[in-house]
Amino acid sequence: MIEGHFIALEGIDGAGTTTQAARLTTALLRKGLAARSTREPSDGPIGAMIRQALAGRVVVPGPNGAGAPGWSTLALLFAADRLDHLQAEVVPNLLDGVSVITDRYDASSIAYQGVVSGDPAVIAWIRSINARARRPDLTLVLDVSPAVALERRRTRGFLPDLYEEQALQVQLAAFYRTIEQHLPGDRVVHIDGDRGPDAVAADILAAVEALRAEG
Repeated sequence: MIEGHFIALEGIDGAGTTTQAARLTTALLRKGLAARSTREPSDGPIGAMIRQALAGRVVVPGPNGAGAPGWSTLALLFAADRLDHLQAEVVPNLLDGVSVITDRYDASSIAYQGVVSGDPAVIAWIRSINARARRPDLTLVLDVSPAVALERRRTRGFLPDLYEEQALQVQLAAFYRTIEQHLPGDRVVHIDGDRGPDAVAADILAAVEALRAEG
């Protein structure tokens, strides 16, 4: 049995990772290829806790009163969820020959917790706590301008989560443009995400086809 490919989609909030993960999965299925889409935070127990925290529904005590868990706590939760996600869903499917497309992976931890902490040295720590996480065969970064992403977030109408403050999103957009510097050895392809979903989907599929052509 030939293993499936493990593909991660990355970008700031409003980049279109969720939409494009679903579209890529559908495109591969239409080609007769086994494919499955998933996401991080995962749908497992730790992932569910993280989603509650990001939505402001989990608070912890602190010197200034109760508030959201700190960035370091969240970084550890994300790393734990990632290993659980790999064991429970990602790896079993890959071994069955199913390509797995994940909406976010450890590049999100490097970007978000790295920028939120404000300390470049933290990135090495984040990489260390994710050291046992399987590497993706391909990471697709949807580069979107913060203004375009903001309009998309407004259109979808959801309440903003913990990280959707616009000044932070501007920093994250800049960080993602050179994210491969923090993913040595990984195959990273940048996609212009400011365009319409069809054009973005076409470039994503082309990048995946190039990966498949290499075996």
